[in-house]
Amino acid sequence: MSDPLDILKIDSLLSDDELAIRDSVRALLDRRVRPHIAGWYAAGDLPARELARVFGEHGLLGMRIEGHGCPGMSAVAYGLACLELEAADSGLRSLVSVQGSLAMEAIHRFGSDEQREHWLPRMAAGEAIGSFGLTEPDHGSDPASMRTRAKAVEGGWELNGVKTWITNAPVADVLVIWAQVDGQGVRGFAVPAGTDGVTVNEITNKMSLRASLTGEIVLDGVRVPETAVLPGAKGLRAPLSCLTEARYGIAWGALGAARDCLSTALAYARDREQFGKPIAAFQLTQAKLADMAVELQKGLLVALHLGRMADAGTMTPDMVSLAKLNSTREAIGIARTCRTILGANGISGEYPVMRHANNLESVLTYEGTAEIHQLVLGQKLTGLAAFG
Repeated sequence: MSDPLDILKIDSLLSDDELAIRDSVRALLDRRVRPHIAGWYAAGDLPARELARVFGEHGLLGMRIEGHGCPGMSAVAYGLACLELEAADSGLRSLVSVQGSLAMEAIHRFGSDEQREHWLPRMAAGEAIGSFGLTEPDHGSDPASMRTRAKAVEGGWELNGVKTWITNAPVADVLVIWAQVDGQGVRGFAVPAGTDGVTVNEITNKMSLRASLTGEIVLDGVRVPETAVLPGAKGLRAPLSCLTEARYGIAWGALGAARDCLSTALAYARDREQFGKPIAAFQLTQAKLADMAVELQKGLLVALHLGRMADAGTMTPDMVSLAKLNSTREAIGIARTCRTILGANGISGEYPVMRHANNLESVLTYEGTAEIHQLVLGQKLTGLAAFG
């Protein structure tokens, strides 16, 4: 049976292997996640360790990395996985994205051979979880101003500072921490959880991304050996390159949340009757559905094109900014419009629409706010930087 939302037959642009990966991830989520996700969201919790092992068994952690137990799949395959994960819940895609595109990517790209051999196989299997400590209480969009400091001491380094809004931190086994080093700029450190001086405080009472574990990392005189330094990470370009990889996954993922909202609203509109006929038969409802379908199809074409560019080695950060901005902005608009089609039922946890809408409020602003990506594109267009 053809998908009524695939108006442009975008599936025809995917290979059989790509379709198989997408369908297998969707089936996995149908079995292991969808029966439980509304409850996890309501409880503000997630069985992250259990899910990490399940996702590891299915090759979803570090998908684009080759070797060390990672599958080395294409960018498009990774994008399709992110699409399906976020169609279930943004918190799941965040778990996978932070694990693979941020923590594992940093260790793979900038770590030593010993660090790769120690962490990556376990992380790929979901036996170890990673987090990525860049954002600080007073420095989100301006990471160059971070206050976390690392200084050389006898036998290694001492780290002091605070990181916040760090996904996976409450259950992380390794904390990838970015810190300023006098005379060297930003450096990266792989800090094992439980190291003396490390305190992780879980952030609770969230109204968004409730099925995701978020924490504050306090570093108070943390001593790590020289072997904790990521030797290839020198300067802010290192963490920003990892963010580019993660943002690529978000460009696909947000569209998964939008698709789930739209398919829910379409089914509801066909079944819900008012004034003697389904509300899908009313012109205003059809106008909403049509406009949302247009934006979803456009977003998928952008994401697919970006994936092909990534696989060809020609994807650039400004391309990712365009896709992330477009996908998140349109996805949250679709979620909000779908909520109106469901009426009062739109705010019920029985349906996924309000959950997606709340999650997308975070996805819109994390890993680069909409405004930051507008400024990236503005600089690309004009040649003039407008930051600050």
